Amino acid sequence: MTDKSTFMRMREDEREIRKTLIINAAMTLFERMPFQDIGMRDIAAEAGVSAASIYRYFPSRDDLFAEALIRDIIIVEQRFEKRMEDQTASIDELAVEFVDYLFDNEQTYQMMTYFMTKVDIEVHILNRFSTVARYFLDLLDQVLAREGADGTIRFYSHALFAALAGVVMTFRNFPGHSKEERRKHIHRLALLIASVFRNGMPQAGETGRAS
Repeated sequence: MTDKSTFMRMREDEREIRKTLIINAAMTLFERMPFQDIGMRDIAAEAGVSAASIYRYFPSRDDLFAEALIRDIIIVEQRFEKRMEDQTASIDELAVEFVDYLFDNEQTYQMMTYFMTKVDIEVHILNRFSTVARYFLDLLDQVLAREGADGTIRFYSHALFAALAGVVMTFRNFPGHSKEERRKHIHRLALLIASVFRNGMPQAGETGRAS
């Protein structure tokens, strides 16, 4: 390896370290402040860098939040993928693990709902988010295939993902109940959804299709 390539590698490593520092600062703020109130100056102060320097790594707040969400989703996907490799993942277990992750991780929940409901996301951000989301749906495809789904499995993966995310969104902060009561109710609903997919998926050619 030449001195020039070594230097370039060091610069790339330094850039990645700084990006991670900024993302970690944003994630820390998510635990203390409402998502919509967090600005780039807040993140810069938490990271101990200038606000101007953040824009060298992230052109906009949405770029930063998208990168943070993508890295978080990748961690979840790696956990699911390991379960798939070990042949231990059932649709029930993954359904509960998925809702638990959103229930317990405020940052992920806020970022995901933000990007799922925002109407003016820039194309390059949407494309990056979609790429990671498709990988997660691929894992759901594998689980549903094990449960006997046939035909347009991706159609069922879309429905399963939307159903589980909707349960968390509806009951995560349901008033008049303790956190553990809400968690138990979400678990019951997640297992109900899983049972519907396990026992009631039609055979090939009996429903629509999704890409």
